[in-house]
Amino acid sequence: MILTVIDVQGKLATLMHEHERLFANIERVIKTAQILDIPILWTEQAPDKIGATIEPISRLLFPVVKPIPKRTFSCYACSEFRKHIDASGRQQVLITGIETHVCVYQTVRDLNRHGYDVQVIADAVSSRAQIDKDISLAHMRAMGVTLTSAEEIVCKLLGTADHPKFREVMANIKR
Repeated sequence: MILTVIDVQGKLATLMHEHERLFANIERVIKTAQILDIPILWTEQAPDKIGATIEPISRLLFPVVKPIPKRTFSCYACSEFRKHIDASGRQQVLITGIETHVCVYQTVRDLNRHGYDVQVIADAVSSRAQIDKDISLAHMRAMGVTLTSAEEIVCKLLGTADHPKFREVMANIKR
């Protein structure tokens, strides 16, 4: 499994529907991935135009993970992203980020078409308008993509309360 954090950048990020909840869920998922040693890919769409990833998220990722700059809406259409995901050897991809109906949707569509098992963390993706998010999530579900929530995926990853990192992960979720 690999986590992908897509384009949570600049002022655009604060325009997302329920952005505070979105940021908190993305942060929880990142922290869980770090605790469980799940690799992370991080992208930025045209950072020279949109700006850098918002500080709370970039602070969690950098310098261990570095952003992959891109100009394509689909992360998969970016050769550097493809190089990193291919090198990971992972076939299961967790998706977080913005905007659901643009970069998230096109990335999910392309990953799905290329045989990846994609799970979209529905409360860790967003668009400016709720309707755009809802329609895109419906399209993804129709493609056979799994929709999940931040807390659900964390519990799936743990599998049991006997997991050696259960307490550390759950402390991160319950804050």
